Amino acid sequence: MSRTTRRQFLQTSSAVGASMLLLGTRASGAIAGANDRVRIAVAGLHGRGGSHIDGWLGQDNVEIVYLIDPDRDVLEKRLAEVSERTGNSNCKGVADYREALDDKNVDAISVAAPNHWHTLMTINGAQAGKHVYVEKPMSHDIAEGRAAVEAQQKYGVVVQHGTQRRSDAQIAGLHEAIQAGQFGPLKISYGYCCKPRASIGFKEVSAPPSNLDWNLWRGPAVVDDYHDNLVHYNWHWFWKTGNGDMNNQGTHQLDVARWALDVDQTHPVRVMALGGRFQWNDQGETPNTMY
Repeated sequence: MSRTTRRQFLQTSSAVGASMLLLGTRASGAIAGANDRVRIAVAGLHGRGGSHIDGWLGQDNVEIVYLIDPDRDVLEKRLAEVSERTGNSNCKGVADYREALDDKNVDAISVAAPNHWHTLMTINGAQAGKHVYVEKPMSHDIAEGRAAVEAQQKYGVVVQHGTQRRSDAQIAGLHEAIQAGQFGPLKISYGYCCKPRASIGFKEVSAPPSNLDWNLWRGPAVVDDYHDNLVHYNWHWFWKTGNGDMNNQGTHQLDVARWALDVDQTHPVRVMALGGRFQWNDQGETPNTMY
């Protein structure tokens, strides 16, 4: 896979804008080597990336062969953790996910990078013939999501989206009971999410830290100036990199609420939302309250 400049990244993202390969699920039989060893690359290691590592290391027939992050400090920390837990120091650490996609020995990529990377990593993974597990939300916007679905259909790989509530046996059982009519006709389905968030304050524009490859981190996002609030979780609260808590945690509640109502899984024809960023006067852009 050829290397691209930042300008090409942005052009690709613009064009894009115009279902865990969990072992033991039905999808696992379609994974190359599912009965032998599945070789995984994990992209994005801070936060949810640690959960991805834990999940894969908990599978007997999975080997993490690449860890990927443009923050050298985070990358080195995770490499040390994997080496200590597995006794295997052969896992490669790289800043650029395309190096892993170029490796024919990699079966799948597990994407836990910030939201603005989800679609491009998914499409590039499919193009490289890799199966993809991508964290929620699937994409940064609806058009990108359609492009990811089209890539899966075109290249025929397995793509699984990280709406983990669908794998919860209790919720699945409740869904079956609802569809069987045990509670009578269902007219309204509510999803509720309450995640207390503190103010992120304000950070001054500054030079990126030496341990961070800023160009790789921002990738397709049209973000020029660095400040500390843009990275390591707080990126959720800026429109060019995140989607706020509605698509951070609320994704799960919306998914389950829709699942309960929607027998044939068609899409809503109208959507309305009310909300804003209340209480805190800080640098964040996305709503912290939404109905």
